[in-house]
Amino acid sequence: MNRFFNWLKLSANTNSRLEEKHATGSLIAFHSAGNAIWSSLDAGGYANQAFARNPVVYRCVRMLSEAASSMAFMVKDNRVEMNEHPLLDVLSKPNARQSGPKFLECLYGHLLISGNVYLTKIKIEGDLRELHILESEKMRPVLDNKGWPTAYEYIVSSTVTHYSLDEVLHLALFNPSDPIQGLSPLSSANMALDIHNSASNWNKALLDNSARPSGALVYASAAGENLTDDQFSRLKNELEEGYTGATQAGRPMLLEGGLDWKAMGYSPRDMDFMQAKNGAAREIALAFGVPPMLLGIPGDNTYSNYQEANRAFWRQTVLPLVNKTACDIGNWLAEEFEDGISLIPNTESVDALASDREDLWNRLGQADFLTMNEKREALGYEALEETNEV
Repeated sequence: MNRFFNWLKLSANTNSRLEEKHATGSLIAFHSAGNAIWSSLDAGGYANQAFARNPVVYRCVRMLSEAASSMAFMVKDNRVEMNEHPLLDVLSKPNARQSGPKFLECLYGHLLISGNVYLTKIKIEGDLRELHILESEKMRPVLDNKGWPTAYEYIVSSTVTHYSLDEVLHLALFNPSDPIQGLSPLSSANMALDIHNSASNWNKALLDNSARPSGALVYASAAGENLTDDQFSRLKNELEEGYTGATQAGRPMLLEGGLDWKAMGYSPRDMDFMQAKNGAAREIALAFGVPPMLLGIPGDNTYSNYQEANRAFWRQTVLPLVNKTACDIGNWLAEEFEDGISLIPNTESVDALASDREDLWNRLGQADFLTMNEKREALGYEALEETNEV
């Protein structure tokens, strides 16, 4: 609109010695072409612009981190699964500020948002006592001449804390272009994130502008005259004071002779506004591995019902994430206890996988070629002494 008024004012002050051409009316044309502008965010930018301001990203991260942190861990030693172990005691109370589930939720949240998470351990008199999460955007690996990390630096304001490789566990999502730093799911969903955020910003701007699309007032007098300076200033002030803002929504506009409103933007219906926004939301959910049905996003639902979608969410997204995390943490902390132990998730507590466990029990129960101890071992239970019953 400012460009339009500047154009009118320039036309009103045009020197009269310019050649005049008779026409049936005045013509105003604006043309703006160029490439789309996509945002480029780092770990801190994804936390502030995506997780903190986009409801789809927020819900995906919360669903994944809460589901993954709800799974309990077990320690496996020589095929024996234990629910009580000093390693499990540390994970149940990793530090004075966080409980076990809260610690794991924070861990998974950092991993999903930035693609990286760093853990450090605190020992007292040689015994492992606490685990802490370090903010990934403040960590900087110190690389050797071959590009491999030899230490880590944690930078807060002007204070730099140095960590050795043994003191830090770096969990990273797969990144084909960088063997050190992980790739955030939001990086692949960056275009969909921009579309979703831009649609919300556009909708808010449209509401603030009385829910009217952009356009121009065209002055086309029969005599080919231009607006005077006083007429131009009065028209501009009336439009700014009386017809802009959400409080002026629906107020009719009074146009004097020679003024005509020409719409220059697409309406929400023309833009297929909601469909584009829902499409972007589905792409964000796809990057995180969350079925859109679980988020309440309308569209082409792949799963026939909510229960099937929830089971696929646990099988294809939550369990792989927890398994990889448990393996890395177990290998890192095993040296603090005894060799040969491993950390595994306890899937028995997951209600969404109850049907899978029931199918497994039924198959083992019908396997007449297996002994009782072989069936118990397949289910993760200890063998019974001196029995060969089927």
